[in-house]
Amino acid sequence: MNRSNASAGDGANLLALRSHNTALVLGLLRGAGAEGISRLELAEHTGLTPQAVSKITARLRGEGLAAEAGRRASTGGKPRTVLRLVPEAGHAVGVHLDRDELHAVLVDLDGTVVGERCAPLDLGAGAEAVLAGVVRAAEELVAEVLGPPAARGSGSPGAEGLRTPATEASERSGASARGERALGGRALGGRPLGGRGPVKQGPGEQASGKREPGKREPGERASGEREPGERASEGREPGKRERASERRVSSAGEGAPLGGAALDAAPTLLGLGVALPGPLDHVRGVLHRVTGFPEWDGYPLRDALERRLGVPVVVDKDTNAAALGLAIGGGGADGGWGGGSFAYLHLGTGLGAGLVFGGGVHRGARTGAGEFGHQVVQLDGPPCTCGARGCIEALCLAAVARGDLAEAARVLGTGAANLAGLLDIDQVLLGGRTVAAAPEAFVRGVGAVLDARARREGGHDGAVPVRLAPGGPRGVAEGAAQLLLAPLFGHGNGG
Repeated sequence: MNRSNASAGDGANLLALRSHNTALVLGLLRGAGAEGISRLELAEHTGLTPQAVSKITARLRGEGLAAEAGRRASTGGKPRTVLRLVPEAGHAVGVHLDRDELHAVLVDLDGTVVGERCAPLDLGAGAEAVLAGVVRAAEELVAEVLGPPAARGSGSPGAEGLRTPATEASERSGASARGERALGGRALGGRPLGGRGPVKQGPGEQASGKREPGKREPGERASGEREPGERASEGREPGKRERASERRVSSAGEGAPLGGAALDAAPTLLGLGVALPGPLDHVRGVLHRVTGFPEWDGYPLRDALERRLGVPVVVDKDTNAAALGLAIGGGGADGGWGGGSFAYLHLGTGLGAGLVFGGGVHRGARTGAGEFGHQVVQLDGPPCTCGARGCIEALCLAAVARGDLAEAARVLGTGAANLAGLLDIDQVLLGGRTVAAAPEAFVRGVGAVLDARARREGGHDGAVPVRLAPGGPRGVAEGAAQLLLAPLFGHGNGG
């Protein structure tokens, strides 16, 4: 037996277990709200020993993430001290990139929106314009709510304090501290955070004769940049992602943060989640042929934003982000949707679905699940922006454009009924700006199609219920922020 290998493995398992236990406790603290929860209750709900809970809560209190919420009478002995989460100890930015609009929010650890921005956007204007819009919105939110960098200081508790032996080990190996400290030593999505990755020239980007800050001359190649045909996952040594604060502009213009100083200097900021139309690769943060904007194919959006902002970034489809936000509920008044299954159907400038099974978002083997709008329901039907004909999205949006909302709801209901029959989901939730403009028409129209299907099939359970998703126009942006927060509270499939 190789003792050195066994010892390393045992240590890794111990650190992972410690991180998992901390996430369990944080999740219960968030769920308890302002009333708080006692250490004994934490032990009962987690299955941990009272001693283990005491160590975890002492560490969380020392880091500013938990605080006393008062005392509660007990059946015997002295009153129990109850603890609560400190919401302002951590924040995340959530950005929804729609085809014609950018919606950004800043949320605290409870998922409560504490800042919001909305601005026009042209997703086809090119990477430079889109990234500049994201940077601007994120910086404005952080500066407005958390204050300018000089006013924050460097010793604030909270996200900065989430440090464990695993975090220190990641720093020694060259991995980013910020994303891992936010997760008690775990990296978002199972990857180290905070460094730069391979670069692809974005849509609309062109080299100019005069170099602007952070741009390269023609023919120059930054460290980690890929040549045409090289896979986006190449060019970075696994586990070696430098800290944002250590990056500098070299003579070759190597991936320095372009702006974003306000984010990197915010000690309670965990990072930024971005949600936009798919398809895309959630794991690598690389876009595919975004419907209507094929020029984005292969663009590494996650890494491009991390270089500019200096903080961890997670990228996912808009429908998945919204579904995650609904599944978790953020501990707010709306609450989560429990451990059941549902389909979130988003009808706005496009049409897609977010699928939740057992309380977790289903992304599929290649993170491509939920391309609901591009199921063909009319052979040789009208052309769709995806290149096919007769897609539900094309038929539904055409009906909306004609002002025929009843027909649009009927088409959407046909797709929802197909989905319900295929997956046997518990409920259908409707969202998106088009639905928000006429919620009753869509809920009633989609529900009527599902009712008709249920009558044809018989049985005693009735039709799958159809409801309007809470969250309104900022639901996707809030869900994008949860891509950062979810892993912190034990929802492993968040980021």
